[in-house]
Amino acid sequence: MNLMRHRSLLLATAGTALALSLAACQSDAPAKSASAASSSAAGKAADGGQADASGATDPTGPARSTASKSSADDTAGGGSAGSTGGQASATTRVCTAGDITVTAARQDGPPYTHIVLTAKNTSGHSCRLAGAPHIQFLESHKQDVPSVAKSKPAAPVVLTAGAPAYALVKLSDGGVHEDNEPVSAFSVVLEGDSTVIAVTAPGSGGIAVDPAKALTGYWTPELRNGADDF
Repeated sequence: MNLMRHRSLLLATAGTALALSLAACQSDAPAKSASAASSSAAGKAADGGQADASGATDPTGPARSTASKSSADDTAGGGSAGSTGGQASATTRVCTAGDITVTAARQDGPPYTHIVLTAKNTSGHSCRLAGAPHIQFLESHKQDVPSVAKSKPAAPVVLTAGAPAYALVKLSDGGVHEDNEPVSAFSVVLEGDSTVIAVTAPGSGGIAVDPAKALTGYWTPELRNGADDF
């Protein structure tokens, strides 16, 4: 009888110890889970995310960081600027008679039917030389010499300080002709300006001009010797 009672007491004691042990394990599990969640949230925040009070990561953290970097890169690279060359040329102020000096020279080689006008920018600043020169060779012919459309350049002629532009001018069909008239000086007016520029004709004896045959090319930035067939 005593043996049976002793076994019962041992079993009761073991059961109580097992129950206490299980209770302790259950109470410790939430603490470990909370600690793990806290460590996970801290790790994500360290990687660039922003953790809120509940431990969730704010996905807008990296996005804002990327946008800021992109903006900084644009600023460092000067931003997205379009090219304004064409617009700058078109808006450069037109050359006037006070900005340039116009001279005339014979075109090289026979039959000496053309001269070349050179307009040099002497103003010290850039200006745009528009259109073709308005030329009048003779007092008896008040009409401007007609311009040749195919000689018009594709882009505006902008002259920097000291830069020249050229215009090829036809005087006659060549040879001695009854319609040719001697010219020692003539007038040039620039597009967009009303000031008359007096130009001395090249050569000691001047030039022979046939008013019915005279033609002029447009101002171009290069000497187009013979390029314009007129």
